[in-house]
Amino acid sequence: MWDVIAANRRRSIFLIVILGTLLIILGVSIGSYFLPSEPAESALYGALLGLIIWLVMLLTSFSSGERILLATAGAREVSKADAPQLHNIVEEMKIASGLPVLPKIYLIDSSVPNAFAVGLKPERAAVAITTGLMAKLNRSELQGVIAHEIGHIVNRDTLFITLAGVTVGVIIILADLYLRGLIYSGGGSRNRSSSKSGSGNQIAFLISLILAILAPFLAQILYFAISRKREYLADASAAQFTRYPEGLASALEKISDNQEKNFSKSRTLAPMYIVNPLSAWEGSSGLFSTHPPTAERVRILRGMMHGASLKDYEKSYRKLFPEGLIAPASLTASKESPIHKPDAAEKPTNNKKQLREAKDILHKINGYALIACACGVKLKIPPEFQHSKVRCPKCKRLHNVSQKLLAAGLAANILEQTQKH
Repeated sequence: MWDVIAANRRRSIFLIVILGTLLIILGVSIGSYFLPSEPAESALYGALLGLIIWLVMLLTSFSSGERILLATAGAREVSKADAPQLHNIVEEMKIASGLPVLPKIYLIDSSVPNAFAVGLKPERAAVAITTGLMAKLNRSELQGVIAHEIGHIVNRDTLFITLAGVTVGVIIILADLYLRGLIYSGGGSRNRSSSKSGSGNQIAFLISLILAILAPFLAQILYFAISRKREYLADASAAQFTRYPEGLASALEKISDNQEKNFSKSRTLAPMYIVNPLSAWEGSSGLFSTHPPTAERVRILRGMMHGASLKDYEKSYRKLFPEGLIAPASLTASKESPIHKPDAAEKPTNNKKQLREAKDILHKINGYALIACACGVKLKIPPEFQHSKVRCPKCKRLHNVSQKLLAAGLAANILEQTQKH
């Protein structure tokens, strides 16, 4: 896999250079048209403005990029005490992948099944999953999804996604500012230097306008084109780590079939999920799709009939795409990996029960106190609850609510968060 990682790094550097060049050209064209100075100076100022914005956003990403993305998704960190089974799965995949550090685990309160990974380097990596994912998948399927996300971390995709996403975001911001400036200024140029002729000014205007319109599309096409290959590589890694391609294939089908239109309103976060919620709902594909079609991914995974190694994935991949995916050096070093089917006694999926368990984890993280009623209902009391009694909604029994109980729940949550940080 080292050849795959090295190739990913080369492609990442190449893409970042192209996107950075596109950003500078966009800044030059905007500066030469808008800034009130000589053409050469205006172009230089525009380029510097674009670079400064880019550097500021990159520094922000390097210092706290993971926290920003996880906070945007509304994710909360989960301890091993809160979700032992989930932690066990992540630990298994950490060992199988050879990651040096166990990724942090986060939970998102959403009934829509999905997951993503972040991390500029493995030591800062985190995997976030939704409560819907825990509710709808069995253990083998959940293991396949976790393995896919850890595959992104191992292959250094999370670093690429952060840097490329920031660069594309800056290009979009600059283009948007320019187009808004045109609207507010009535389309008039602020650069009225005497050295410019009227026709020259119009040419500069047309060039900058075309670049402002096309640059975001060109940047996203470059970003998306390489992102699609990374999803295939993460699928190949997951099959290798779990030795059970069917687990991920089945999970991808369930995730794709259960997306909702308003799950992710963020265009930045959507491409990071294992299945892009916007593409899955809108049915978009082709040049502007961040992910390959789910049906193709499932077909390749289920085509791995004789083994779960990279070589087996490549054979199945070439049935659809003869040009291949994985570097020959990685295939030569790939070890035989027979398919390992899960225990036949694996429990069937109980969506309602699993969703309740996932919700209980979130309540515990948020400092809720639990009161077990004799009828079997668990009453979840928020830390800000001010009343002395609470009624069970099922059997109507009254329960005394001790402020000590609420304080203990809140204190446990605060202590846990303090220990984590």
